Amino acid sequence: MKPAVTAFLIGAVALFLNACGQRSAEANPAATSQPAKPAYVGATYAPSLKKQPSVTAMTDLGRIMFSDPSLSASGKMSCATCHSPEHAFGPPNNLAVQLGGKDMKTLGTRAAPSLRYIQNVPAFTEHFFDDDGDDSIDAGPTGGHNWDGRAPSTHDQARIPLLSAHEMGNAGPAEVVEKLKKAAYAGQFRQTFGEDIFDKPEQAFKWALMALEVYQESPAEFYPYNSKYDAFLRGQTQLSKQELNGLRLFNDPAKGNCASCHISGIAPSGAFPQFTDYGLIAIGVPRNKHIPANADPKYFDMGLCGPDRTDLKEKTEYCGMFKTPSLRNVAMRQVFFHNGAFDSLEKVMQFYVQRDTQPQKWYPRNKDGSVDKFDDLPVAYRDNVNVEAPFDRKPSDRPALNDAEIKDVIAFLKTLNDGYTKQ
Repeated sequence: MKPAVTAFLIGAVALFLNACGQRSAEANPAATSQPAKPAYVGATYAPSLKKQPSVTAMTDLGRIMFSDPSLSASGKMSCATCHSPEHAFGPPNNLAVQLGGKDMKTLGTRAAPSLRYIQNVPAFTEHFFDDDGDDSIDAGPTGGHNWDGRAPSTHDQARIPLLSAHEMGNAGPAEVVEKLKKAAYAGQFRQTFGEDIFDKPEQAFKWALMALEVYQESPAEFYPYNSKYDAFLRGQTQLSKQELNGLRLFNDPAKGNCASCHISGIAPSGAFPQFTDYGLIAIGVPRNKHIPANADPKYFDMGLCGPDRTDLKEKTEYCGMFKTPSLRNVAMRQVFFHNGAFDSLEKVMQFYVQRDTQPQKWYPRNKDGSVDKFDDLPVAYRDNVNVEAPFDRKPSDRPALNDAEIKDVIAFLKTLNDGYTKQ
């Protein structure tokens, strides 16, 4: 439709609705005495400030806040401590879980994920349908931020580490705002959101979270699409023979079958792949004995059904499910999976193809000598664990990939690291 025609139709509809509104008010004078509040009142993005902040100003402020350790109870931890810009906004070390809290000695329960390529994460839903024109396939629990998908947006996610006892350790929003008032950039905060922004701590905290979210929407820093694989998709470079074979194995449903969850192709819309379907899945990662919480045999991190997420705790069919992360920059990581159980890509790949063919290699034994398979999940929920390829084999079967093929897949995964420059 031509722009001029569209504009005419929009104007005509607006006049019609306005006329209807006038007739309604004339018919019912009481309707004009108490005008309805605008629909946006109370919404997260509501224009509640006298001065509406610009994207540039919030981006600049969010960048400063992201690296400010004074916003933590210890004064030593910032967002960048666990999400290092130099490490694709993932952890800078090989700790399974990071140290935090008021004394910087408290270990968390989950590994820090990368914050890159999360700009398109949908809000969590139990029933997700791909935008492919076929609504007959229910992909199940999908979306949301954090390993359990409980945060519907990036600003909701930012709230969690700021107030978590084992992360930045603030007692509440007001404590964060007090720190912002004393920060070297407090004047910049006022300039961005208004001179009276600190008069209402709850509103100031909300806009602080929004600044962090807007910063994390910066393309050059958070979704640059400048890996070797991106250059390959643009026709700007070629993959090596080993990398191409790794891609083939990655995509092959009878081999790695990785692309079934870590989508590798350009979308019908033309969007480059995120290397995740945003789904949540149970794959039975071994229990990590290095996490202090796991010293309690009654403690289980079951992802979607608790303990951190509480709204789905009665839906036991979800127990053991965790977010499928993007594999972009995965070769830069030093720990893998939600509990940091493995410290190399080689071990990750071996686990994938040997979980069912050699379970004794990955899980402890019970007192009777049997293998305690899926030991990080209560026995009652172990049927939730995925059994699709390559998790469809028996101890007598060959693994889906041999050692040489695993090396080829890893060679391909390294092409997903950002910052590629053609040699």
